[in-house]
Amino acid sequence: MLKNTNKLLIIAFALLTIGAVRPAIAQETEKEPAETNDKSGGDDEVSTVLTINNKDGEFSSTASFSFEIKNTYNTNQEGTISYNITTDKGQVVKTLSKPVNLAKKSTSKYDFDVPNLKTGFYKVNMMINVSDYDDTTRRAFGIRPDEIKSQYAKPADFDQFWQTAKDELAKVKPNYKITEIPSMNTENRKVYEIEMKSLDNLTIRGYMTVPISKNKNKKFSVLLGLPGYQVKLYPIVGLDPDLVIITLNTRGQGTSRDVIHTERDAFISYHIEDKNKYVMRGVIMDCVRAVDFIYAQPNLRHDQILATGGSMGGYLSIALAGLDHRVTLCSAQNPIMSDIRNLVGAVEWPINDIKKYTLSKPGVTFDQVLNNLDYYDTKNFATTIKCPTILGLGLLDPYVPPSNGYAVFNSMHGDKHVMVFKNLAHEVSQVYKDYEGRWMRDTFGLF
Repeated sequence: MLKNTNKLLIIAFALLTIGAVRPAIAQETEKEPAETNDKSGGDDEVSTVLTINNKDGEFSSTASFSFEIKNTYNTNQEGTISYNITTDKGQVVKTLSKPVNLAKKSTSKYDFDVPNLKTGFYKVNMMINVSDYDDTTRRAFGIRPDEIKSQYAKPADFDQFWQTAKDELAKVKPNYKITEIPSMNTENRKVYEIEMKSLDNLTIRGYMTVPISKNKNKKFSVLLGLPGYQVKLYPIVGLDPDLVIITLNTRGQGTSRDVIHTERDAFISYHIEDKNKYVMRGVIMDCVRAVDFIYAQPNLRHDQILATGGSMGGYLSIALAGLDHRVTLCSAQNPIMSDIRNLVGAVEWPINDIKKYTLSKPGVTFDQVLNNLDYYDTKNFATTIKCPTILGLGLLDPYVPPSNGYAVFNSMHGDKHVMVFKNLAHEVSQVYKDYEGRWMRDTFGLF
């Protein structure tokens, strides 16, 4: 059964995260990529391996890394190797350069220790420039990441702001509709389109796939898949007989673009100048409405709901779990909007698109927008999560720097677990997916 579950979750992750941000990043589905850089011509080559000497890329004091160079040329290679170490915002904290003379048909290894670094994450740019080869390899490492805290506080009225949104949602009649799609059924599952009214009386849609069971009274556990940025979700079918899978297209996404149908780049900034009208207010309430839907279905386990997603889906999983304690498990990979004020100067997206939007709106300042975004910061939702949570982070993530991800993780107070992938960017590996499958089944007692 576990094998089938893992197969199912591979499909789920692909659908929930691919194309989740701009620009798109290829998703790694099997294992972390090799650390080798290789530019070769013919049979002769120089190849390099940069290794951060800790499984998770994290150290308590002195950082350590090694650089291995293989020269298969029949000639010596002369030149230099060098590195620079910067903070996640690009401030240089350490540099080194040294000459090298690589003998023909040889392998050389260089070890480096960097002591006395402050708490935080650092980027390493390792450069080689020799006779027939030059390249740069990038890695990252952390120093005492469990000590990372955001210096920006949650708004005093944060909880009341979101309670008001939930109160408004509760006044909207959901008008649930469930329509079977026979052409998409499999021999193991039936596929349904689901439709409901959400905040502002907008219609949102998604899909639900239900295992075919001879037990007419069977109640199923639920996987609620939440979408990446501007990702259209489709039905997920699999072999697992114990799990109903719901994929939700929140407003402005996929099959729920009736009213809000922005260009891809513009979605993140839609009405961002007004915290009460910002698109993410409705998007997050759409996720709460999806839990309402689950609770309205007599064949679903209301005490076994896993909310999961990557990128914006990871953000929504944390926001939902923080606001709606009916969620049983939360799984978030690379959640965007994490420690938003500390994204400024550290990432291009979404900051540049938001700045571009503010410049197009007379009277709207970036500081005003940041004040609004404090109500939408992942770390602020994380403080009120009560259910067990797993968080996946890539140390090379250009949208969720690891310092920001840890600011979210360290804001959580309950049962939590972080999985760090030191050689990955805006993605997680198969290791995470396998862990999530086992964790869900063990928690829900699906044996």
